[in-house]
Amino acid sequence: MNVLVLNAGSSSLKFQVVATDPERIAEDRDERLAGGIVDRIGGEAIISFAARGAAPLHTTAPIRNHRAAVEAVLRWLVGSDSGAPLGSLAEVEAVGHRVVHGGERFTRSVLIDEEVLRGIQDTIELAPLHNPHNLKGIRAAMDVLGPAVPQAAVFDTAFHHTLPDYAYLYAIPYSIYRRHRVRRYGFHGTSYRYVAYRYRKLTGTPREATRLVALHLGNGCSACAIAAGDSVDTSMGFTPLEGLVMGTRSGDLDPAILDYVAAKEGLTLHEMETMLNKQSGLLGISGLTNDMRELLAEAQEHDDRRARLAVDIFAYRARKYIGAYLAAIGGADAVVFTGGIGENAAGVRARILDGLAWMGLELDPQANAEMVGGREGPITRDGARLAAWVIPTDEELLIARDTVRLVLGLDTRY
Repeated sequence: MNVLVLNAGSSSLKFQVVATDPERIAEDRDERLAGGIVDRIGGEAIISFAARGAAPLHTTAPIRNHRAAVEAVLRWLVGSDSGAPLGSLAEVEAVGHRVVHGGERFTRSVLIDEEVLRGIQDTIELAPLHNPHNLKGIRAAMDVLGPAVPQAAVFDTAFHHTLPDYAYLYAIPYSIYRRHRVRRYGFHGTSYRYVAYRYRKLTGTPREATRLVALHLGNGCSACAIAAGDSVDTSMGFTPLEGLVMGTRSGDLDPAILDYVAAKEGLTLHEMETMLNKQSGLLGISGLTNDMRELLAEAQEHDDRRARLAVDIFAYRARKYIGAYLAAIGGADAVVFTGGIGENAAGVRARILDGLAWMGLELDPQANAEMVGGREGPITRDGARLAAWVIPTDEELLIARDTVRLVLGLDTRY
């Protein structure tokens, strides 16, 4: 089955086409046929498409909305604009959509109908920066492809629906939760589902025996405690702002800071929220950039104190969460790194794991240095009581697999 995977942002549309079915899933033989992005939707968009066995396309074109972006993608995949570079791809047979927030209602991936659309609409107040754009992508694909092509929604929050109440509730008046559903939702769930599955596949570990602390480290960062294959705690909360230090987000802080700084600086609550989301984290500490690669270079080549401080704070916060989650699940078999930083920044991984030898985590410096650029495997010494792994995430593949399972009426839990 040829599945078109869509990830719609405010002014962008990312896509992949994955050929998969239950047999290919079981044998990890899914085929990625094409992928790309339409960026700066609403004006002169930048288009970057690539397909297996075809010359990549890099161009610009006026793309006024998400529907026009979907039409451009489909024209290139199977139409005269491209000479149908995918060859055997005669049609898109199903569409899988990334949806950031499913609230308490959507605890698994679902086929999309009008009731599901209303449910996603109802969660917009929980994810005002993401869900409206995810909905635009869904409606655009439905308009272009029509009702004959099934479409599925895969929610970033769904993996965390297994959190116990003592982990997802905040210690604020319980009536606030009852009235407004203020609680920990967690994010990056699709990524955690994939790396937990992949770890089990690589190690032969049964789902019910899987105990991991996973770190998704990119521009957005989070940690997740996984026991018996389920999420039991995660660092992002009501919004993606809580938890680890991130590219431009502060992560954990004393909430009294908001009122104090707002009064001192003459800022509104909205301006404070903007500062914490877009001007803090690695960028705010260093005063230079939110790009970890640039910070590492500045710290090493120019001995920049604040760049080094930003990396140190980033690593320290992550190390604290590893310790907390190991305590929460009574120990684990492995710490798993994923995301752009987690997969490629060997030096950052080493900083995060520094000092954990007392619990049996013995880093192999050579294996750690070599585990970059899409490679997967352990980065600790053979026989270490607590292993550390690097496993590149593949959220698009998981979305495609969930879509196929839903279309065929199969269980999406794995």
